Amino acid sequence: MKTTGSVQEKNGRFYFVINLYDANGKRKIKWISTGLTVRGNKRKAESMLREVLLHYDETGELPTGRGGTYEKVDAKTAKPLPQHLQPVSKSEMLFLDYLNEWIQIHKASIQTATFISYNQMIQGRITQYFKPLSLKLCEVTPQVLDEFQEKILLDGCTTNTVIHYHAIFGKVFKDAVRKDYLEVNPMLKVDRPKKNSFRPNFYSKDEVQQLLEVSQDDPLHLCILITAYYGLRRSEVLGLKWSSIDFERKSMTINHKVTEQRVNGKYVPVVSDVMKNKTSCRTLPLIPAVEEELLKQKEKQQLYRKLFKKSYSIEYLDFVCTDQEGKLIRPNFVTEHFDWLLTKYGLKHIRFHDLRHPYVKHTTKNIIPKSRKPKLPILVLIVWVFCFCFLFYDFARSIGGIISIISFKDYFCCSTAFFTTEI
Repeated sequence: MKTTGSVQEKNGRFYFVINLYDANGKRKIKWISTGLTVRGNKRKAESMLREVLLHYDETGELPTGRGGTYEKVDAKTAKPLPQHLQPVSKSEMLFLDYLNEWIQIHKASIQTATFISYNQMIQGRITQYFKPLSLKLCEVTPQVLDEFQEKILLDGCTTNTVIHYHAIFGKVFKDAVRKDYLEVNPMLKVDRPKKNSFRPNFYSKDEVQQLLEVSQDDPLHLCILITAYYGLRRSEVLGLKWSSIDFERKSMTINHKVTEQRVNGKYVPVVSDVMKNKTSCRTLPLIPAVEEELLKQKEKQQLYRKLFKKSYSIEYLDFVCTDQEGKLIRPNFVTEHFDWLLTKYGLKHIRFHDLRHPYVKHTTKNIIPKSRKPKLPILVLIVWVFCFCFLFYDFARSIGGIISIISFKDYFCCSTAFFTTEI
């Protein structure tokens, strides 16, 4: 339950009146001085009250009214806890403890994949470096952070890796300053390295064709085919659903993704409808070669379900990319098995992500029938027809009303029908 309160006047000054409740629901009222005079400060006092209530719900601390400091308050008595029970100031916390607390607090506000990445960074390289130092939050200086970034480069990592750590530290310290745990953000004095240029390997049209041939009987064949034709991300291919494919209208919609999360030491797939960006949600034409493989996959799934019976997973029946037991194909399996596949057949090594290369996507243009290629938007044609007809109507009226209202309506209907039939 959220804590409530109000702003009250007393002896010409504003006070916070906070409603505190114990475990039995009994209310205790606590008055806290704002230090603000009544005249001209009502809005400021109300704004301060919202911040105080939010801070109390997060930490259980209320301002003392003396210099803006906070202290833990006992909800039963509405009085401060004894000094030995007062929590340690956030700035005095160990830096690693604060990091772990910060990532858990922000878990609900960031995407699952981002949380997994940040958590792995904290539990891995950051913990290895900062644990022996035993630094408090207030003791982390720009020099310490610079040395950490240099250590990453000395370990053989690229500047792109350093940028990832620079980003998470920037968010952590910015949040600490915003909440008044620190006065200065040390990351403002830490340089962000320039991003190194990465030149990935790409497949030519013939190499893609060879890859599709050797992977014909491989469990990743459908994933490879869809990625090569449409340039989808790994998470988007694995998130493709049967309900998003319209075989009648020959289209498929990309609006789900599958990522991976470590739970109790095991990696488990995570399904989400929150895509990487707005343009990631899109509808694409169903290419005949892909449609044929999709129908084969549907028949395989039905066959495996009959063979495995109760052992077949029914949790992912709507997903296209599943294994023989009906379970989702893991993203890490795609990466690892794709590399194994290239090694087995002696093909040039590329990342699975490199199948998204624009050249490969352009090769699909010759496969899409002309009748399915996008044409001029209907809205543009309708606006054009309206403008043309009204100009023609005004011109007709100016020369004596040769064209009547009826003939204008007939002309408009005929014009509209002509353009819409072409779409």
